[in-house]
Amino acid sequence: MIHLKSLPEHPEKALQKVGWNWMLGTDTAPYVTSDVVVISEETADQYYHAAETLYDMLVEAGQHVVDNNLFQEMGIPENLVEIIKLSWEDDRQVHLYGRFDLAGGIDGEPVKLIEFNADTATCIPESAVVQWAHLRINNLDDSKQFNTLYETLVAQFLYIKRANSDLTASILFSTMRGYPEDDTNVAILTEAAKEAGFDVDFAYIEEVEFSNGEGIFKQNPDDGSFIRFDYWFKLVPWEFIGNDEPELAKILTEIIRNRKAVILNPAYTLLFQSKYILKVLWDLYPYHPLLLQTEPAALSHKKSVCKVLFGREGANVAILEEDGKVSQQVEGEYEDQAKIYQEYIAFPIDSAGFSYQAGIFYAGEPCALGFRRGGKILDNTAQFVGHLVE
Repeated sequence: MIHLKSLPEHPEKALQKVGWNWMLGTDTAPYVTSDVVVISEETADQYYHAAETLYDMLVEAGQHVVDNNLFQEMGIPENLVEIIKLSWEDDRQVHLYGRFDLAGGIDGEPVKLIEFNADTATCIPESAVVQWAHLRINNLDDSKQFNTLYETLVAQFLYIKRANSDLTASILFSTMRGYPEDDTNVAILTEAAKEAGFDVDFAYIEEVEFSNGEGIFKQNPDDGSFIRFDYWFKLVPWEFIGNDEPELAKILTEIIRNRKAVILNPAYTLLFQSKYILKVLWDLYPYHPLLLQTEPAALSHKKSVCKVLFGREGANVAILEEDGKVSQQVEGEYEDQAKIYQEYIAFPIDSAGFSYQAGIFYAGEPCALGFRRGGKILDNTAQFVGHLVE
C-alpha cells in the first residue's frame, strides 16, 4: 500500500515563491498535487539498483538487435537503420537521458520493468524542480529525496562535451510547436547545458535548417545569416522523423556520417524506445526478477497488457484477462502499429484505489524518482506525485 503525506503548501505556490513558475507549462500545472509518497531509503536504493541493472541489460539487448538485424521486428523505419548503426558504433554519441517506468518497489514488492522512455522522455520539470521545491516550501529537508536530476544532467552535458572535444560546444534545442509541456522540459535541459558551458539557442523544428554537407542551422532573424550548431537536441520522436519526414531522415544520416553534428538523443535510443525490446530482454534474460514475460502474441492463461510498439502516454493500451477478453483499454492514434503482450502486474495503490507507477530518470546513472498516479492504465490524465525519503 502506498503511504501518502499531504503537505499544507501546494507545489505551485512553491514555484511562484522562488520565481520558477515559468518551468510549469499550462499543461503541467493541473497535474501536480499536494501529496507526496513516503518511501524508505531501502526502497530508494532498490529503484536505483534496478534502473542501473536494467540499463546494462538494455545495452546488451540493443547489441543483440543490431547483430541479428531485428530492426523490422522492432517496428523501426527502414530509413533509420543506417543512422542507428552509425550512432550505436560511435562512443561519442552519448545517450543524454531517459526514464524508466517501473511497477512494484513498495513494501518490499519486487521492482518490474514496464518500459523505458529512451528518446523523448518528459516529466523533467516535475521531477527535477517541482517535487524538490515542494519540500522546500513546506520547510522539509530537500535532501530527503532521491533526486539529483538537474545536477546529473549538467554532468552528462559536460561528459558529452568532453567526449566530442573536436566540436564546438554550441547546441540548438528544438520541440514541435504547440506543446507547452515540451517547451518547459527543454527549458530545464537548456539551463543544464548552459551550466555545462554550452552556447545555447532554441528553434521550433520547422524553423531549423538542415544541410547534407554542412550540418544544422538556425537563421538569425536580425540579419538573415545562418548560425551553425555542432549539437542538436530534438524533443521530436525518431520514429516520427523516419515515418513522416523521410528526406530529413536521409539528411540527418549524412550529417552523422560526416561528423557535422551530434544529435541528442542519438538515433540508437529507438532500439530502447521500441517496446519490442521488452521481448528481446525476456529472450536474453528469461525469468529475470526485474522483467515481465513479453511476447509478440497474446499470453495464454495469463492476464496481460497489450501495447503498440511506439505508443505514448498509455494510448492504445489494453488489459486482457486470462481468457483473452479485454477488460480495460485506452483509445489512441497508434492502432495500426504492431503490438506486444506483456504479463500483467498490478501497480501499488493508495487507500483511495489510485495506481502508482514509479519513474526513474537515467542520465549516465539513475538520478531521480517521481510517481505518476491514475487508473490501472496510466494515460495522459495521470497526475504527478513527488516523494519523501524517511
